[in-house]
Amino acid sequence: MTVPSTTAGAKQRIVLAYSGGLDTSVAIGWLADQTGAEVVAVAIDVGQGGEDLDDIRKRALACGAVEAVVVDARDEFAEDFCLPALRTNAMYMGRYPLVSALSRPLIARHLVAAAHEYGATVVSHGCTGKGNDQVRFEVGVAALAPYLSVIAPVRDYAWTREKAIEYAERRELPIDVTKKSPYSVDQNVWGRAVETGFLEDIWNAPIEDVYSYTDDPATPRDGDEVVIAFENGAPVAIDGRHVTMLQAIEQLNTRGGAQGVGRLDLIEDRLVGIKSREVYEAPGALVLLEAHRELESVTVERDLARFKKGVEQRWSELVYDGLWFSPLKRTLDAFVDASQQHVSGEVRLTLHAGKAVSTGRRSATSLYDFNLATYDEGDSFDQSLAKGFVELWGLPAKIAARRDQGAAS
Repeated sequence: MTVPSTTAGAKQRIVLAYSGGLDTSVAIGWLADQTGAEVVAVAIDVGQGGEDLDDIRKRALACGAVEAVVVDARDEFAEDFCLPALRTNAMYMGRYPLVSALSRPLIARHLVAAAHEYGATVVSHGCTGKGNDQVRFEVGVAALAPYLSVIAPVRDYAWTREKAIEYAERRELPIDVTKKSPYSVDQNVWGRAVETGFLEDIWNAPIEDVYSYTDDPATPRDGDEVVIAFENGAPVAIDGRHVTMLQAIEQLNTRGGAQGVGRLDLIEDRLVGIKSREVYEAPGALVLLEAHRELESVTVERDLARFKKGVEQRWSELVYDGLWFSPLKRTLDAFVDASQQHVSGEVRLTLHAGKAVSTGRRSATSLYDFNLATYDEGDSFDQSLAKGFVELWGLPAKIAARRDQGAAS
């Protein structure tokens, strides 16, 4: 294909989302060969661990990139993407805390920024045509820079692992072509996603080899008690010590993971219309979500809480479906922000045997009134008001029942 030109006589450029692995390392030279364009590699650290960013930058250049951009975006990811998900209680299908889905709009944002900086007219990624990520990257880029076009070699040109290995060996690229995990893994600070291999048979149980962020929850051990403080829906301290959002996730990944908290095994409805078996680990995310929901239970008014449940579901679906930058998502963000005005206080949890269980809540903005709730001395609830309330509340049902019973007779 021909890359569109923006400047007469200038060498055209493609910005590539670069992981440092086989497929994207091969894509640098392959894209240059196919299009005649220069390739700018962009690698983003969202807390996935692994190699040093400088090593990744050097590999990209050695594989033929004219520029290599590496960004430590861990705090950005935690503050701008994980925190909104936490305040929304975002769980796709009621279970999945949007591990991979949250990182894609951040990467798209940096791809667009690099395209602006280096004068690129095309972005590229290594996604297949079966997954959700192709949508998340491309719709995100289109929302931010609709004039950019996209090349996806694996999807658009049926690029296989065998072809990638042959290309890497022929070009003598500085990349290990022999190491291959039996699983497909995507991870960041918010969690870890594992699929393919023997997991594609949905009767097969995950084995311990699948897990990396969490220890076996069945191993006997003492529980871990933790107190998390929030201000306006954001975690600000753990056991009395100030934390940033990133620090909160990292510390609870460690403590929750040591207790086996955060393992999920589910059949997921992909955006492209197929069902997929996914195994997730998200210890820090699930501990924070449990604590946040508990604090909301005592600080958010009943009707607001009920309505927010629907917003949470729709918000999660939008993010999962790659619509982070959509008008509806932005509007729902404004609602969620307003709902968090009084979500401040502390939640105590016990982490043990794969579970995070709340055991205490306290807040200066609590709607829980002990004197109204108690059945013991000090009860200030006027029970004489209840009789009339029950009569009026049930009146429509009573009138309808009279009508229906009269018609039946």
